[in-house]
Amino acid sequence: MEVAMPSLDISSLQSSTTPRELRLESRGPEVAELQRRLLEAGFDPGATDGVFGVRTETAVKAFQKSRGLIVDGVVGPQTWSALGVHVEGAPPEIPVGSGLTSKVLREIMPRLSAARADECLPYLDAAMVEADITTPQRQAAFLAQLAFESGELRYFEELSSGEQYEGREDLGNTEPGDGRRFKGRGPIQLTGRANYRAAGQALGIDLEANPLRAGDVDVGFRVAAWFWTSRGLNALADVGDFREITRRINGGFNGLDKREAYHRRALDILSH
Repeated sequence: MEVAMPSLDISSLQSSTTPRELRLESRGPEVAELQRRLLEAGFDPGATDGVFGVRTETAVKAFQKSRGLIVDGVVGPQTWSALGVHVEGAPPEIPVGSGLTSKVLREIMPRLSAARADECLPYLDAAMVEADITTPQRQAAFLAQLAFESGELRYFEELSSGEQYEGREDLGNTEPGDGRRFKGRGPIQLTGRANYRAAGQALGIDLEANPLRAGDVDVGFRVAAWFWTSRGLNALADVGDFREITRRINGGFNGLDKREAYHRRALDILSH
């Protein structure tokens, strides 16, 4: 028999200085509010019934992992704060990380060497946090696209000469030599003078004058994150529209099967 839970005055949580600690088998309106907030953040706790069961615990752990918190399934001050509930004495913004490790990255990209994974991870992690790519759905879509575009983070400059982009006014290539100068670079293969200019302006780096910087590991991941957010791709990842993500990155559906294979693998790994 389903028992209706009393409605929760959300303002009581927002103003509370010591929200109740919740854990497996907790019950009550605070649990229902926790479940609602988890659902809004993209983590399915099951029914919002005010009962802290195994499914809610799994959602809490996934949320904690995505925010770089201690993954223990216990909803204390830091987890409440990360969910948007004011907690006196807690920092207004809990420092977060993507939760990604070198081991997980190599599971998603099997051809990636340990040394290259270790080199890339700090910059990849920072870029994902900067672009709010911190849920399994967003991370899986982002990493799948990067894996395909860069040959699993091995190639940060397009192997072809770039001559095929010469004279492409739709890419902003209006000057002789622009095709080669602004060929694909970085893990998302940024292409074209116009994109280099826009990315550089957004990041405070003159990529138009120094296009090779887009292929450096410290800049390349920030460029990829900028491209991702500038095309609204987090929202598409949230609803699972991987095909449209591919179209906005590629301009078509080149390599869609391989991209989708990376995506399925990443989702499976990051969701457990």
